[in-house]
Amino acid sequence: MKNAGKNKANVLFIVLSALFLTNALIAEFIGVKIFSLERTLGLEPASFTLFGQEGLSFQLTAGVLIWPVVFILTDVVNEYFGRKGVIRLSYLAIAMIAYAFLAVFLAMRLAPADFWIHSHLEFAEDELIQEQLRGEVGNYNTAFRLVFGQGLKIIFASLVAFFVGQVLDAVVFRKIKALTGEHGIWLRATGSTLISQLFDSFIVLMIAFYYGANWPIQKVLAIGTMNYIYKFSMAILLTPFLYLIHWMIRKYLGEVLSAKLRTSAMG
Repeated sequence: MKNAGKNKANVLFIVLSALFLTNALIAEFIGVKIFSLERTLGLEPASFTLFGQEGLSFQLTAGVLIWPVVFILTDVVNEYFGRKGVIRLSYLAIAMIAYAFLAVFLAMRLAPADFWIHSHLEFAEDELIQEQLRGEVGNYNTAFRLVFGQGLKIIFASLVAFFVGQVLDAVVFRKIKALTGEHGIWLRATGSTLISQLFDSFIVLMIAFYYGANWPIQKVLAIGTMNYIYKFSMAILLTPFLYLIHWMIRKYLGEVLSAKLRTSAMG
């Protein structure tokens, strides 16, 4: 029974780690696209004025579709494997993200095959569509470099913000749980996420754009605030899913092993 419990705990950590790493990697790569939240929902873009910046709306990186899942997984790992589990997983995620960007960097510098550069046009049988593609994406290799060629400053800023956010999340989560005990899962999960993402939202912009691109501080504060409003809202809306995940884990582990892991996680 003891080995069975240990095996279940190991399987749980492996599954959570796989989900965590996969979502973190996807979020980094799709994050190059900026989309309009309002137009995606069929609405007219909002027009806010913050810190003297006019015409602000919810124009967000596509990575925000996935990062909330990472936030939830961080809190679940913290609940069952403690702060050390979160920090170790964060180091692993940073290493894997850096490795992935290195692989893409090398792939971008491979000489393209002659036929591949315009191979996407061959799939469009209609001549009008071919002409449109030539105008929008004439060279497949150029498109590849544009999509995957994120600036080193943005990559560095993203990794720094990610690690700082993870450490803050783990520390705040532990402090809230020390005060509330086993009650108030929503409080420690949502509270730690709100605080960690407040820093995450501004660290990226400060490193990549304030110091890296000489953006005025008013613009950084305005865009960071818009991003944080979205993250704040998602943290609240996803609370029911957090409870669903905890229920599924308790069903898998059993109440005894589940309680044992949560107690051990608090040290």
